[in-house]
Formats: sequence, C-alpha cells, structure tokens
Amino acid sequence: MKILSVIVPSYNSQAYLNHCIDTLLSSGEGIEILIVNDGSRDQTKEIANEYEKKYPGKVIAIHQENAGHGGAINAGLKVASGHYIKVVDSDDWVNPEVLRNTVTKLGSFIAKQQKVDMFITDFVYDKVGKDKKKVMSYRGTLPEDEIFTWKRLGRFRPGKYILMHSVIYSRKVLEDCQLSLPEHTFYVDNLFVYLPLPYVKTMYYMNQCLYHYFIGRDDQSVNEKNMIKRIDQQLKVNKLMIENVDVHAIKERSKRRYMIHYLNIVTVISTVFLCKAGSKDALQQKAELWRLIRKHDYKLHFKMKNSLIGSITTIPGRTGRKVTLYAYNQAQKRIGFN
Repeated sequence: MKILSVIVPSYNSQAYLNHCIDTLLSSGEGIEILIVNDGSRDQTKEIANEYEKKYPGKVIAIHQENAGHGGAINAGLKVASGHYIKVVDSDDWVNPEVLRNTVTKLGSFIAKQQKVDMFITDFVYDKVGKDKKKVMSYRGTLPEDEIFTWKRLGRFRPGKYILMHSVIYSRKVLEDCQLSLPEHTFYVDNLFVYLPLPYVKTMYYMNQCLYHYFIGRDDQSVNEKNMIKRIDQQLKVNKLMIENVDVHAIKERSKRRYMIHYLNIVTVISTVFLCKAGSKDALQQKAELWRLIRKHDYKLHFKMKNSLIGSITTIPGRTGRKVTLYAYNQAQKRIGFN
C-alpha cells in the first residue's frame, strides 16, 4: 500500500498536465498518481497513457466518460490504495521538495501507528500576471509540527478557511463518511473538504507551501463571469453543505464553530455572486437561500447572520448589495482569490 494517493482530475488538460505530473513524480517513492481523464477531447488521454507506460505502478491512467470534477474524484477514490488521499487539479502543481517532506512525514505517522485524520499545508494563489504571489498560511491559527485535536484550533479570520488545496485526508476518514461527490457539478471542492470534517479527530499542520493554485485564466470555473453564469452550481453545493451536515450534532465546540465559519464563507460567496448577477431572479434566490438556512436550523441561521461577514452580506436592499460587493472587492484585492 502506498503512503499517498494523488488524484488528478483532468479534462482537456493537454496544456497543463505534463507540468502537474512532473512535479508530482519528483516526490520519490511512496506515492501513486491517479490521472483521471474525464472524457477529454484533446490529447489528455494519450498523455496519461504515456505516463502510465513510463512509470508502471506509480502512475495509473483512468479513462471515463465526462462526469465532471466530482465524478473524476469519485473515480480516483475507487482506485486509490494510499493511506492518505490528496486531490491536485491538472492545471495546478506542487512544490517537489515540500511534497517529499510531506510524504516522509505521512510515512512516519504510518510507521509509528499515529492516527492523523487530516494533514494541512499552506498553498499559493499563483495568479496569472502577478509577480508577487499570495500565500495562504495557517500559521498562528493551527499548532505547527505536532498532532493536535480540535481543542487546539485557533480562530480563523473572516475569509480564511481550509481549502482542498491545503488538505490531505486519511483514506479511512473518506471511507467512514462514504464520500461521494455529485457529478457534472462545479465547486465540489467545498464538499470534498467539508463533508468529512465531522469524522476528523486529529490533525497535523506543516507550515510549508505545498500547492500552487493557478488562477486568473478566463476559462476557469472560479473566473467571476463563469461563477455568475454557473451560480446554480454554487447554490447546489451550498445547499448540500447545509442539508448533509447537522452542525449542532457535533459535540466538539471548536469543530462546530469552525464548520459554521466554513459554511458561512461559502454562503457569503453565493450571496456575493447573486448580488453580482443582480437580476430579479438572482435576488430572489439570495433571499430563498437564507430562508432555507433558517428553516433547516434556526440557531445556525442566527449564528451565521450575526457573524461579521454574515451581517455585512445580509443588509437588505440596494444599499446592502453595494456594501456586500464593496466588502467582496476589497477582500479580492487583498487576497487575489480569483
């Protein structure tokens, strides 16, 4: 059994896939790379097959009809044999040295029979055209270089949370929560991180930048125009997060607080892009989303609406929309997240 399985969802990725896989290959032993060709119409299939032929036992090419990002991750999870699982999108890449450090540390947990459910690293917003890259660091929020529980979790600042780029899960946690992501749906990375959290008991944070999140291209799902166009997909993921986890059933106070914080951020993102859409239908969907939360869990609705970011994005009327968009634009300039 490998230490780490890396799932690489790939759709029409011929321009980026070689760079991604080459950075993963430099990790040494203990890793398997699962390239999931999700019905690509370019040379992705051929590239994946070449890597599998050149690196037998280390690279596995999986081919399927198009099922979307979630369907590709599901396909990888079915084949993955590693003790730990990471998803790396085909247009992103990793720091080879940090990956080697990561695999070594994960291997030490296995050798010492130490239980670590979630391994967290920093990542970089590698934005097109920007010389200065924004690092998303969890230093000061998470204990460094030690196994810890939710009781040791610090408070996350508004807008800061653990993303798919920063997380590695133990395979057992993903099996315990029976993770299965919706097919043909964008933005399922939030479900990948959020749904297993109730099953996480122990964590480890390594203050090193493993992941380079390549953003700023017009064709990306997180491009603002695309997010407005696909707001129904964002809302679908948002609602699944609300409906599939009862946060008030979670006993650990710190875990419950963090999960509400996470859900709040995703809901604020939905709210922002509904405001950006600006149509009568979009504004009605915005009101319906917050009504859904209130109907599902009144206490959750109260906590979210009265948080700092929740209070800003739920101010009624045109003034409220202007305040919401101003706050979002300021955060976007500071962090550069799309």
